[in-house]
Amino acid sequence: MAEPSSDWQHTLIPLESAINRQADANLKAPFVRLWQAFLSGRVLLAVALLLLQTLHLQLQKISSPLVWLVCITYLALTLIMRLMAGRHLPAPSAGMQWLPVIGVDIVVIFLLQLLQAGSLNYTALLAIPILISSALGGLMLAFGTTAAVTLLMLGYTFWQQSHGFSDTAQAYYQTAFSCAGYFCVAYLTHELAKRVRRERAAALYNQVRTKTQEQVNTLVINHLSDGVLVVDSSLQVVQANPAALRLLGLPELHAQNFSLQTQPWWQPLTEVVQTTFSHARPLSVTVHLQANEQGTTTGLDVRARVTEVETSYLNSPPGPSVSHSLCVMFLHDLREMEAQMRTEKLASMGRMSAAVAHEIRNPLAAITQANALLAEDLSSQPTQQQLCRIVGQNADRLARIAEEILNIARVQQGSDTSPAQALALDTQLALSSQEWQSQTSPHRQLLLQLNAPARHIVFDEEHLRRVLINLLDNAQRHRSNASHPASLQLVSGHGCDELQTQYAPLQDSSWFMVWSDGAPLEPSVQRHLFEPFFSSQSRSSGLGLYICRELCQRYGASISYQRLSRNGVAGNAFIVSLRSGPAEPTNRPLFDSIMV
Repeated sequence: MAEPSSDWQHTLIPLESAINRQADANLKAPFVRLWQAFLSGRVLLAVALLLLQTLHLQLQKISSPLVWLVCITYLALTLIMRLMAGRHLPAPSAGMQWLPVIGVDIVVIFLLQLLQAGSLNYTALLAIPILISSALGGLMLAFGTTAAVTLLMLGYTFWQQSHGFSDTAQAYYQTAFSCAGYFCVAYLTHELAKRVRRERAAALYNQVRTKTQEQVNTLVINHLSDGVLVVDSSLQVVQANPAALRLLGLPELHAQNFSLQTQPWWQPLTEVVQTTFSHARPLSVTVHLQANEQGTTTGLDVRARVTEVETSYLNSPPGPSVSHSLCVMFLHDLREMEAQMRTEKLASMGRMSAAVAHEIRNPLAAITQANALLAEDLSSQPTQQQLCRIVGQNADRLARIAEEILNIARVQQGSDTSPAQALALDTQLALSSQEWQSQTSPHRQLLLQLNAPARHIVFDEEHLRRVLINLLDNAQRHRSNASHPASLQLVSGHGCDELQTQYAPLQDSSWFMVWSDGAPLEPSVQRHLFEPFFSSQSRSSGLGLYICRELCQRYGASISYQRLSRNGVAGNAFIVSLRSGPAEPTNRPLFDSIMV
């Protein structure tokens, strides 16, 4: 299974940490809220005890200073614990950390019961520490608290009996029934709290999984090469991934929630959405969008699906249900699809295409020779001479295509693995460029700016010549003015001072660049520049840049495309970064298998 890319790892690792922190906070939140509520209730209980003592003093005119001291001390302790509630949370397990809370409550209640002046009975308040220990602690803490209360109540009953304050049998029966009820309440409260915690933990787990899945879905959608649009019934785009924004002619950072009715050339997509909603079934169509105001047309294969979630209210009378429908559209660039199909078809030919190319060379040579002889005989007839030139040009084109296919076949079979050599960069560039200029009459115009006379590179001489000529041929086809030398430039150098781009080579490397002032390449073309058999022109085989890339990789070099400006003129630049140093033989295969 393939390793995830570094971009995905850098995105998912902080996401996982954030989700874990959020999950921990969510799990602690109920305990914190209940703990703070318990401490606030203790403060209110202390205030209520003081008010009760005041009322008792007003009505019965009796009071005990020790009772007042216990109530005031209890209020002070509860206030201190409440202020420390957010910083010192006790562990749910049984331990000494509960003594300042539950232990203090039990002691205070029994002291008030012993020191009471009158007929007040405080034992009913013992249910509060029992409930809190059962809800916030474990079963051992709950039963331990209840057992402590039981022992104290039995001791208090024995004290009353020894001083003749109550009937012995009835007091013990009453205490036994009360303590048995306390144990039942403690157990049931603990089970109920455990069930609530278990269900909340399951809900939080599902919430974390849902958030993680949402983030994964967003990452997957944003990294898809196909466009994804989510549109509601009002033609409002709810979500669009970067690929969809590119196909619509928008920047990748364009804001979401825009309407398809904003631009008139999006009308075909608007009709697809409306048709999908009206028929409520999947739809697959081919549309053509005018991607910008200059008239560039983009063909798209569109697959639309409608999704609908219905919500019915249980207590509402029968009637129409509430629904929210969305249309999900998958956009595919027709040119990319056609290029992929073409690549797959040619890849399936494999060895057969090389064999056919080899067989074509002999008939082509005969046709070229016969055409040359025929042109000599028809020198006095201009019309026939023009036809001979057309035949010769197309025969040369077929010969070049056959040679390119054979070059791939030779390297794949290991018959074109020339050893690397130490070459003088500027010398080789000058020789190869002069050869390229002299191939036509009049000579092609080229501006040379060779700035690395002392630099040596690791490359094969013939392969370097092939890379340079392929790049010059490609630039010649796209230059704006073939008669002006500055419209096509060959520049060499070393270091990255002159190339302030993300493709700039290392400081100790050499490079050369073929620059032409042609129109900028479309983003869909840039993504497939170096793929085999991909070309934006019908009269090109699409193998030139692919061969350049593979030849560069064999010698540790790299080739890249960048839109650069020279002397204030924007143009297309193909930059080759070369490895400096002594020649080293390599067993690295030059070409990959031709497959998608």
